[in-house]
Amino acid sequence: MVAFVARRAGSALLTLLVMSVLVFGLSRLSGDPRYLLLDEYATPEDFRLLGEQLGLDKPLPFQFWTFLSHAVVGDLGQSINAHQPVTKVISDRFPATLQLAAVAFLLTVVVAVLLGVITAMRRDTWIDLTGKLVALLGQSVPSFWLGIVLIFVVALQLGLLPTAGRGDWRNLILPAVALSANATAALTRLLRGAMLDALDAEYVKLARSKGVSEMAIAWVHCLRNAGLVPLTYAGIVLGQFLTGSIVVETVFGSRLSLAAGCGPRIRRDVRLDRVRRGLDLRPAGSPCPRVVGSEALHSFHS
Repeated sequence: MVAFVARRAGSALLTLLVMSVLVFGLSRLSGDPRYLLLDEYATPEDFRLLGEQLGLDKPLPFQFWTFLSHAVVGDLGQSINAHQPVTKVISDRFPATLQLAAVAFLLTVVVAVLLGVITAMRRDTWIDLTGKLVALLGQSVPSFWLGIVLIFVVALQLGLLPTAGRGDWRNLILPAVALSANATAALTRLLRGAMLDALDAEYVKLARSKGVSEMAIAWVHCLRNAGLVPLTYAGIVLGQFLTGSIVVETVFGSRLSLAAGCGPRIRRDVRLDRVRRGLDLRPAGSPCPRVVGSEALHSFHS
């Protein structure tokens, strides 16, 4: 048991190391970030100074080691957009993602189990055909498109639920439905196939010969044996919800915060000649923090 855990832990660490190398290398292949941070008014001196501040003048192996040595102790650096530590940005917004993922996962499991078991029990009937059609549509429709349709029909046309934002449980229904649609369809098809195999097993025939009801056979005996593969997939789905819900969250604005838009808006409005004169870079009435002078270039290091 100890050896198995050690092998798994070593494999996980190796995977993380390889992924960090790939992500770091791809980020460097995409170009020099200074071209995004500085505008067309930047001088070669500005370009050089920013490179020194960000450590971009160092060799790539040294840059990677700096990133890795800080990451292992929980220091992910500063967010250029939010002008805050990355760990703080994540901790501020992750609860909204966790809440949405939990609701979507619960909805996925409940609906998929109901549809999978019922369609398997009513094989080749109109209930089975309807369930397969729903599963096919669920796997065919993109989550962002479904989210837009739900906003337009349910929220705008019918006025039943809020369109976006965070609030009470009503704000979670539409994004949870959009996020869980694809996973619900896939889990339904997996469970239906496993249930069909279980219903044809010999122990089911024996239970029927003893007079056990079809409901007890399906929900007590078959579901327990047919749930292994769907249960494994459900764990993968939960991870996908935690890491891949950003598209749905963007459509519904479920975790947007005021600080998230400050950095890009300031950088669009910045001109380095204004920075050197220490002018206020905020648009009129902007809630973003005031960034002046050299602070505009150093704020993500503070």
